[in-house]
Amino acid sequence: MFDYPTLKVIWWLLIGVLLIGFAIMDGHDMGVGTLLPFVGKTDDERRVMINTIGPHWDGNQVWFITGGGAIFAAWPLVYATAFSGFYWAMLAVLWALFFRPVGFDYRSKIQNATWRNVWDVGLFIGGAVPPLIFGVAFGNLLQGVPFHFDNFMVVTYTGTFWQLLNPFAILTGVVSSAMITMHGGIYLAHRTEGAVQERATNAATGAAIVAVVAFIAAGVWLHAGSIEGYVITSAIDPAGLANPMAKSVARTADAWWRNYQAQPLLWALPAIGVIGPLLAVVLSRAGRTLTAFVLSSLGLAGIITTAGASMFPFVLPSSSMPGASLTVWDSVSSHFTLGLMFWAAIIFTPIIIAYTSWCYRVMRGKVTVEHIRANEHSTY
Repeated sequence: MFDYPTLKVIWWLLIGVLLIGFAIMDGHDMGVGTLLPFVGKTDDERRVMINTIGPHWDGNQVWFITGGGAIFAAWPLVYATAFSGFYWAMLAVLWALFFRPVGFDYRSKIQNATWRNVWDVGLFIGGAVPPLIFGVAFGNLLQGVPFHFDNFMVVTYTGTFWQLLNPFAILTGVVSSAMITMHGGIYLAHRTEGAVQERATNAATGAAIVAVVAFIAAGVWLHAGSIEGYVITSAIDPAGLANPMAKSVARTADAWWRNYQAQPLLWALPAIGVIGPLLAVVLSRAGRTLTAFVLSSLGLAGIITTAGASMFPFVLPSSSMPGASLTVWDSVSSHFTLGLMFWAAIIFTPIIIAYTSWCYRVMRGKVTVEHIRANEHSTY
């Protein structure tokens, strides 16, 4: 069995893996939904797009559900604080996601243009809103969230929903939205042909450029020093129990860059975040769509891990009481809980990956307009 400090780091890594898995697997579903009104010009073309993700979208939600459950079990203080502070934002995500199951199930039940157009709007909302909000949330994490604990360790959030929509957070929201849209476009290029494939490739190209430019701009904004990061200034006990108030934290302009200064190899992460999307669209335009999808996935992983590596060991910094900031060391569950969850993850994660891979292999191939027309009652 691993010791307590090691398990704390392992679960930081595992939750990062779950977030990346969610971005890659459910992200391309959301990207296709975001592109639905723009790439699909006719009802048949939109049905082609929907049928590329229809058999898989609900299975891909496992990454989202598992990630939320892992945060609840491994980081209970983070879960409680984040869902208190981001309550309305998370509720907006759930409201948007409600459109997906009913949209997939009911869109093609009636052959009526108005009926189908309404569900298309719903699928667009379900695909476009969550990535935007998740990106805005990450932007607020980098700036710090206004919360504090009282003497009884009861958390109080002092911000408002509209404070979340600050300029830097909107920029990170653009990064998130653009990278997911790019990822969906690359996936569409792999699963379709003809006009839909061409439009999807063009959309992915534009989204990749926006994602890379916005990602670099966010990094420059942080490096300029106008957004202060967080650094622990007191001794910490990595093997200690959860007690976020037992440390001192200072805010400095270079805090989010210190891990990169200490470990130069970490610069590979933002490099992958920039190079991956650009190479993905180049290969997609050259017809090598499967390799492009892999590189697109690496690009998403690079962008997400860049944020995680910058903030480590912080998970949820507090702007109103820096000393109450939640970190990998002081916001976790017990040693026994982390150990039990670790073995559950070791057993079930490979099973999920193997089953998902098998499903995609069985249902591989192009989805065409001819196929849609020939299988009117067996497709979405």
